[in-house]
Amino acid sequence: MKKDYSIGKMDALIVVDVQNDFYPGGALPVPNGDQVVPVLNDYIKIFNKAEASVFATRDWHPPNHISFKAQEGAWPPHCIQNTKGAKFHPDLKLPRGTRIVSKAMNPLKENYSGFEGDELAITLRKQGIARIFVGGLATEYCVKNTVLDALKLGFEAVLLSDAIAGMNAEPDDAAEAIEKMVESGAEQASLSDFPYPFELVPSSDPEVDRLGEKPLSKFETKKKARMRPRGPYKRIRTERG
Repeated sequence: MKKDYSIGKMDALIVVDVQNDFYPGGALPVPNGDQVVPVLNDYIKIFNKAEASVFATRDWHPPNHISFKAQEGAWPPHCIQNTKGAKFHPDLKLPRGTRIVSKAMNPLKENYSGFEGDELAITLRKQGIARIFVGGLATEYCVKNTVLDALKLGFEAVLLSDAIAGMNAEPDDAAEAIEKMVESGAEQASLSDFPYPFELVPSSDPEVDRLGEKPLSKFETKKKARMRPRGPYKRIRTERG
């Protein structure tokens, strides 16, 4: 059943881990992960138009993080602090005022959720936000854990099912993660459930606030001109070497 979502000040968009290392050519690429960027940009336009909050989480690992294979973890080194691989995908159009949530910074602790610690939850509550919309990477890891933690903390959670991609180490991993989120109380939505806004051009060099870490230098992104059709149903695959 189609549901029309009206976005307001009590809503927030959380963009999960749209970082270079999770894309083709990165240290830990997510299959089809490049397809979520243009869709997420459409959601960003919707939330920006409504003057609703936008958050972006990122893995921000130290070089000796426990999740890395050298420390007997499961993953190759990825998203190491202050490296190219840890930067947001250059085509992701985060708007001015985006709040950046850094996670998995403790070298002795694995973490997949944007709600690590209490900074994000406190910030959402201070802003009066009751409902979050979540998209990004990867479905069965950081997306799932962020959604489940949001529900445990009493927030409403909506999974943006057309703006996620999974690793699928086992063929049904992502599907099972979605099922778990829905069983736990998350709703699912896609762009067809939202009114499509007027064209907006977010800053390519946003002023951002960072949660859960000491202040860093101003967030840098590469401004990359890109042509693509407008509308919620048209996507362009980003080919990266």
